[in-house]
Amino acid sequence: MQFYLKKYPFHVLFLSMYLAGLIGLRIESVQPFFYFFTPIHLVSALVVVLYFHDDWSKEFIVFAVSTFLIGFFVEVLGVNTGLIFGHYQYETTLGFKVFGTPPVIGALWLLLAYCFGTVIEGFNIPKISKIVLGAASMTALDFITEPVAIRFKMWSWFEAMPPLQNYIGWFVVSLLIFTLFFTLKFKKENKIAAWILFLNTVFFAGHYLLG
Repeated sequence: MQFYLKKYPFHVLFLSMYLAGLIGLRIESVQPFFYFFTPIHLVSALVVVLYFHDDWSKEFIVFAVSTFLIGFFVEVLGVNTGLIFGHYQYETTLGFKVFGTPPVIGALWLLLAYCFGTVIEGFNIPKISKIVLGAASMTALDFITEPVAIRFKMWSWFEAMPPLQNYIGWFVVSLLIFTLFFTLKFKKENKIAAWILFLNTVFFAGHYLLG
């Protein structure tokens, strides 16, 4: 264990954080504590992933800023109009809101797109296939994320279940973001992105399966 702490400190740290969230959110008496730290955790994950990115070219900055803004403003549009995703609203877990939308949601779009993109970049397939695979992967993750996010007061739907429109919206917006990712010329390698993506997927899949 000491070896891994020295060689992979951030890997161990985030493993501990995701495991704590997986267990702690199941315990009603400590849920408020984990609700409070949810946006802090998401931002810290993005900060660490970006720390391991070593190509801060203009094109990467364009991608990062554009993805954050696209992610945030499509959610603003979605919350306030019902367009794109359907009728929903943000609750309290993701922190303070601007135009009814927590800014941390833009960070989440950037975190997920960047992590998926760096993993898919390693596949020996055409660029268009990478773009479609990225969008499909983001949409599949949202499918297991939705019931967990609702249960833990991240957001709620006006309908009983998220509509099909939500998943179509996720796919279309993700197509745009991954078109940027795979078209802009910057180094698409990161030592921790796949690990964060794996932990995030296990976290939501775990809560999804546990019900």
